[in-house]
Amino acid sequence: MEAGTRVWSYESSGEDPWILSEIISRSDNSIKLKHILSGGVGGDDSSSEPFDRPLLKNDAADSSSEGAKYEGVELANAQLSEADIAEGMDNDMISLPHLHEPAILHAVSERYFRGEIYTWTGPVLIAVNPFQRLPLYTREILESYRQEGFIRSQNLGDSNAKPLGPHVYSVADRSYRQMMAEERKSQSILISGESGAGKTETTKIVMLYLTTLGTPEESGGPNVEVGVEELHDSNEKLSIMERVLQSNPILEAFGNAKTLRNDNSSRFGKFIELGFNRAGILQGARVQTYLLEKVRIGFHASGERNYHIFYQLLRGATEEQHHKYCFHDGLTGGLELANYFHLTGQGGAPTLREFTDEDGLKYTLKSMRSMGWDEGKIDKVLSIVAGILHLGQVKFESKMSEGGQEIAQIADEKTVADAAMLLGVDVAKLTTALTVRIMVTRGDEIRIDLAPDKAQDARDALAKTVYGALFLWVVKEVNNCIMWENDKDIRSSAGVLDIFGFESFAVNSFEQLCINFTNEALQQQFNKFIFKLEQEEYEREEISWAFISFPDNQDCLDTIQSRPKGILTMLDDECKLGQRGSDKNWAKRLNETYLPEKNQEISDNTRYSATKMQQAKGIFCVRHFAGNVAYTAETSFLEKNRDEIPLTAQTLFEVDSSDLIKEIYNVQLSESSEDTTAAKSKTVSQQFKAQLTSLIEMIETTDPHYIRCLKPNDAAKPKLLTRKRLTEQLRYGGVLEAVRVARMGYPVRMDHKGFFKRYRMLLPSISEDKLSWSAEDQDPQRLSEKLLDIVLEEGAKPTKYENEDGSISRANQIRKAQRQPDPMIFPKEDVQLGKTKIFMRKGPHDKLESHRVFHQNASITLIQSWMRMMQQNRRYLIMEDAALMIERWYRGCLGRARWWKLREAQAGQLLTNNFRMQINRRKYNKARAGTIRLQAQYRGRNTRKVNAATKIQSYYRMHVQSKSYKKLKSAIIALQCCVRRGIAKKVFEQVKREAKDMGKVKEHNEKLKAEMASLKAMLQAQAANDAGREKSEKAIKEKQAEIDRLEARIAQLEAALAKEKENVQKLENDLAAQKEGNRRLTADLQYQKEKVASTQTPKHRKQASGSAKAQQLAEAVVIGATLSSEDLAQHHAEVARLEEELEEERKMSRAMRTQIKNLRASMADKGVVDVTASTDYISDAVSEISGSEMDTSDIPDPSEVEQVRYVQLLLQGWLNECSSVLVLFERRGGSAHFPLQTSTLLRNRNGMLNQILTLHTCLLNVIFLDLSCCWC
Repeated sequence: MEAGTRVWSYESSGEDPWILSEIISRSDNSIKLKHILSGGVGGDDSSSEPFDRPLLKNDAADSSSEGAKYEGVELANAQLSEADIAEGMDNDMISLPHLHEPAILHAVSERYFRGEIYTWTGPVLIAVNPFQRLPLYTREILESYRQEGFIRSQNLGDSNAKPLGPHVYSVADRSYRQMMAEERKSQSILISGESGAGKTETTKIVMLYLTTLGTPEESGGPNVEVGVEELHDSNEKLSIMERVLQSNPILEAFGNAKTLRNDNSSRFGKFIELGFNRAGILQGARVQTYLLEKVRIGFHASGERNYHIFYQLLRGATEEQHHKYCFHDGLTGGLELANYFHLTGQGGAPTLREFTDEDGLKYTLKSMRSMGWDEGKIDKVLSIVAGILHLGQVKFESKMSEGGQEIAQIADEKTVADAAMLLGVDVAKLTTALTVRIMVTRGDEIRIDLAPDKAQDARDALAKTVYGALFLWVVKEVNNCIMWENDKDIRSSAGVLDIFGFESFAVNSFEQLCINFTNEALQQQFNKFIFKLEQEEYEREEISWAFISFPDNQDCLDTIQSRPKGILTMLDDECKLGQRGSDKNWAKRLNETYLPEKNQEISDNTRYSATKMQQAKGIFCVRHFAGNVAYTAETSFLEKNRDEIPLTAQTLFEVDSSDLIKEIYNVQLSESSEDTTAAKSKTVSQQFKAQLTSLIEMIETTDPHYIRCLKPNDAAKPKLLTRKRLTEQLRYGGVLEAVRVARMGYPVRMDHKGFFKRYRMLLPSISEDKLSWSAEDQDPQRLSEKLLDIVLEEGAKPTKYENEDGSISRANQIRKAQRQPDPMIFPKEDVQLGKTKIFMRKGPHDKLESHRVFHQNASITLIQSWMRMMQQNRRYLIMEDAALMIERWYRGCLGRARWWKLREAQAGQLLTNNFRMQINRRKYNKARAGTIRLQAQYRGRNTRKVNAATKIQSYYRMHVQSKSYKKLKSAIIALQCCVRRGIAKKVFEQVKREAKDMGKVKEHNEKLKAEMASLKAMLQAQAANDAGREKSEKAIKEKQAEIDRLEARIAQLEAALAKEKENVQKLENDLAAQKEGNRRLTADLQYQKEKVASTQTPKHRKQASGSAKAQQLAEAVVIGATLSSEDLAQHHAEVARLEEELEEERKMSRAMRTQIKNLRASMADKGVVDVTASTDYISDAVSEISGSEMDTSDIPDPSEVEQVRYVQLLLQGWLNECSSVLVLFERRGGSAHFPLQTSTLLRNRNGMLNQILTLHTCLLNVIFLDLSCCWC
């Protein structure tokens, strides 16, 4: 063990007995360690304070050969990688290099938290109770193990294929395949563990697998994923497999109880033997039980329960059964029946977590019916159970006898009567059995009345006797149902032993001594079996093993059972003394026998011990394979060992009792004595030793298989493991003892390839040519042998680190500076090379490991030196860069500070200048406002004078122009009338002449026909263009709808604008008093404006704003100079916003109208005559010019006069054409002389003519308006 090696250190205090540690240094007599707080190999390197562990004295002398061993220190295995775990490298802990208590504890813990509850330790399967349902027992998994077992048994398949992981199915399958081998040897599976470790469930799983393999394939098998109680629901005859599995609920109901550690703890041991014929078909089974805990009938601790059958009957019985069994709920005082009865209510009658008692009764009754029990038998059994409950309710009162002694009498005769009725015995004899003790001395019968406390003991003893006899009878009936019919059909068998594990409590009594005696005997057989397997492996590997000694615990067995000084033998002798015998006398005899010397505390064989204090208290200790156990003698050892039926009870059961109680009593007698007619029966220890001897003999004739069940915690919670409790169970279960036996010869075993890869680094100076560094494509066995020879050769040489020239490498410098390990000198026989493995004793292995750690430390130190150099270099560069950065930052801070001071000075100067400017600006604004106010008043008065003169002039000029216009208009009308009258006369005369001329009439008719033809062509063209016109009209309608929406919006905006203007007007009226003084100045300003306007040209007048705008401007100037209210400014802003929005809406409306014009123009270009569209276009144009929405930008400039004239000429042409048509129509005397199409056209022409005349008049008005504007 060199510095840096990781080890496990033992700590007696705390929850974790073994803690991962690392060696800091080593001296000749001790080593210095520190705890690794992560608690796992390869974990975090955080550690605790260092501590020392001394070298063991017995190892100081031979440390060179066997390796130094320190107190409470064991080497730790290397952490497995994920790939190794996936390959199942930790499935069998025997393959670990270091196999000891902490290594097993760590491996089991790691696998438990990964959900792998099964682990091999050689031939032993370790099963950790997960306290939760895991998907490990499905039908698919069972089939996979069955197929693998079948293929392996037939020597088929790939020999290099990866086997399935450890599982309870593997043990069951191996036992079945060995049973079916050529020798046909019977098998036995031994399942052990403490209460709550999962023995009962493991037994069920093993039986289920064996019965499944023993059932013909055509008959099918049970559903593995459901409980045994759900295997069969019909009343038809059950198969052998189903009957065997259905026996479990019955045995559990009568033999299992809730303890503080387990809800379904088996309070008896059982061996279930499954019989198979030559073909491997299951023929039946047989159950043998051991040591039922009858003391639980009379007493159980708080939080525990009595046997399940009592609670199932009390909580699951029907109303009819309540009446039949005298369960009167009204007499309980509000308590539940289970809490009311004395035998069931001592522990509080808690419920179970996995299932209810009501369901438990259903399963029990179902199993009884499956066993072939009729309803009468079932009712009698339940009646006896109810009778035992009522028997526990019997209470006693004290009275004085004739002799003046206190004796007991029955307090409630009704309770005794109910108990007698249900048990099927006589009431008087039952009363006698409870209150009187009968003794036979020299043939004379002596009756002794019992005191109340003794009567209670007699009551409990009678209840235990009845229940013990009932349990034996139940087992007998179960065997009668599942037993094979003919012994000749049984070729071999497979037995499953569900036995109690090693127990050590604060107070240990007779039951613990018997249980530990059983485990001691089984451990001896287990050690022999393990030693035999070790011999077979050594022979298979062809290595020498003659020096190995076998550890034997026969001296412990002799201390317990030998004659005449065995503990149990002396207990039987004490029981033979009758009333003279006592627990105290028996303990005294034990101490005198094993501790004869004065002040002696340990016996000569070191198995028995007792201190003076313990001797005074009647306590003695026995050193078992799992450790010392202290037994308290004064806990009724003699009474529990006698377990004899009182004479009053014998009379009660033999005479005037029911058939069932007699049958049960006969079963009890047959179990307690070899001959039912014998005068004396066997004691419990004698019966137990006989059963144990028979069991051991049977196991030795079979091939045993071992399953050790472990309980991870006492709280029965999943994913919780208490390492201290697990360590205790590993010791008690004999696992560590098996490991010790297995590693007695060569405790370290490695395969050849692993050995070469691990220890090739010990020879760094050996070249590649002499010894390869890789084991690829080479024989690992030869490489390992060569490596071992070179190691021994180099180990004999003195260590030299310098080269021939005196130089020394960096790595050798480091090696030379370290503590030098012991030289690799050891006998070659201590390392045996087998065919597939290398076997090493502890000494050579420790030396190889110390040199390996030495070279690893040197390599690590070299790597660390380079890493530290790189880290220091990197740290220097970082610090240099940081220093430069800090300097730059500091210089920047100084510059920014100077710049900030300059900026503050400049800002102060700027602020002073600005303040002075504001003072002067305020003075200037006040002077300017006064000047403007004075100018506004003066200009207002002048403007009003000019406006008044202009208004007078305009009225006079209007009068003169109006008078001239009226004269001109009347003259033009008169002239037109004269001209038209003359024209009409000429036309009338011409018509009269033409009417007289027939040739003219024909000519007119021809013209009319030609015109009609042209009209028809026009109509056809118009029809052809209807489709395009409809599409255009649809688009026009959409645009028109948008225009309507815009007009509505415009109307809304105008209304809002008007409203806002009203608000402004209201505010202006409120300020009218302020304007009153400025009115005259405004009139003067208006006058000046008119005077300026009179000097401008007509074009400039039209573009400039009128007098109204001047008036508004003047008012705005005045108001702006005098108004100080913020409300008026806000309303003006709102008016401006609304006007802008209204202007935008109008622009959008004009844009939409322009689009409609373009559409109609495109229709006209395509030849579509749309008079309505044309007239609408003209109407729109006129409305835009003359309507209320007229914009000055739409008034044509003088350059557009030619366009107006062109339109006038076009309209005049249309007018002439329509006039000619109208005249022709009038000549024909109406529309009767024309076709329908022509008359329709003419009617359209009439309407169109009226529209054209109207448009013509409007156009003339526009022209006159333009001319009037020009004149103005």
